[in-house]
Amino acid sequence: MKIRSRLGWKNLFLFCLALSIASSAQSFQVLVELDGSNGSRPDGSFIQGLDGNLYGTTENGGVGAFQSGTIFSITPQGKLMTLYSCASEVCPSPVGALAQTKSGALRGTAIGNASPGVIYKVMPEGTETTLYRFCSKANCADGENPVGGVVLATDGNFYGVTLEGGAGNLGTVFKITPDGELTTLHSFDGSDGAFPYGGLLQATDGNFYGTTPSGGTGYGTVFKITPQGVLTTLYSFCAQPNCTDGVGPEAGLVQAPGGNFYGTTQFGGSGCSAPGCGTAFEITPEGNLTTLYSFCALAGCLDGSQPSATLVLATDGKLYGTTQFGGSSNSGTLFQITLAGALLTLEDFGGSDGVYPLASLFQATNGVLYGTTATGGTSNDGTIFALALDVGPFVETLPRSGSVGKTIDILSQGLTGTTAVSFNGTAASFTIVSDTYLTATVPSGATTGFVTVSIPGKTLKSNQKFRVTP
Repeated sequence: MKIRSRLGWKNLFLFCLALSIASSAQSFQVLVELDGSNGSRPDGSFIQGLDGNLYGTTENGGVGAFQSGTIFSITPQGKLMTLYSCASEVCPSPVGALAQTKSGALRGTAIGNASPGVIYKVMPEGTETTLYRFCSKANCADGENPVGGVVLATDGNFYGVTLEGGAGNLGTVFKITPDGELTTLHSFDGSDGAFPYGGLLQATDGNFYGTTPSGGTGYGTVFKITPQGVLTTLYSFCAQPNCTDGVGPEAGLVQAPGGNFYGTTQFGGSGCSAPGCGTAFEITPEGNLTTLYSFCALAGCLDGSQPSATLVLATDGKLYGTTQFGGSSNSGTLFQITLAGALLTLEDFGGSDGVYPLASLFQATNGVLYGTTATGGTSNDGTIFALALDVGPFVETLPRSGSVGKTIDILSQGLTGTTAVSFNGTAASFTIVSDTYLTATVPSGATTGFVTVSIPGKTLKSNQKFRVTP
């Protein structure tokens, strides 16, 4: 049960003028037009691998007659390679974001084709192994349809959600070990949410945060859940008259350095008539929600309608996202929004550049944003695109927290010539593995702050603060 579903000429002129100014700092480019044989209907955000390439999935397409989807890698310049494509009639289709471990192995989720869903592992050479098959317990008490992918947590386990199944058949939150041992942490009962779709975020406090598009005391929730499975409903939507605070948050959340979370709802808001065209919102860890923007505020919904993808906080301090509808062709938009709620449309989809961007954007360590559209392009099988921002490269730490003595992975480009690594100013020992990957040990005396890597001619800074834990 996946949820898919006016300004005057002066203000419209100012809007277009602002867009033309922004285009000088941002450059949009279609990298790949999918054609079915290399995948169709890409689903889920990219991740960056240890080799510097991006990894993603398509829900359909691939080799053989069954078109059950693909797992692929793509270079930052746009060279795509299919890693895995199932040739069996009963293969479930890959959905949601992937996660990668030190070995290079990818883990993800797949659903459909008469399957209740699986969690799988794919090695870099393309060997696939099913780690867990849902509905292994009576009445699918362990969950069904794991749509949101998995996230690798700081404890080394993977966490995710299922759309259905569980004690009330309203979805679950689960933990799975690297070897495939699954624990159901929570079954939704409606009062605390239902049918979670957008996946989980592990926040700086170590807990997980997510959304449900249904349930609660209104129409969807924001929730917090501990690694042990204690769930707290932080907010139930449609708490305000006419649901101006939003309805149906399908996407996940992103956390800003200040600690607050940002997300979207597909419906509600004040931008158009019932059921509304969606919102962007800010919510504190305590559950205080502020609506930042109501979509379809411009005539003809030129600013977009019904966002369904998780926002990304880029290194320029702004949020970026997509809407699946709206724009001049009602085919979706790509937008930028400040933490204060000022929105700017950067791409108006409508054909060769793609149609219906459903998956979340991803910022690679070269500073570029990458994303996909579900359809459009020459073959109408979707596109992969890049949006170059006016920002430089950075480093990403995996994980984003750890104790003194823990070995941390650091990703970027040009790391072969690294001369120094520091954690909030404290020098650390490091080992260069490749030009895109090194490891460093959290040094004694390190405190929470940014990680920096010195390479010839520049110093790279982490996109988020690294949290030093006890």
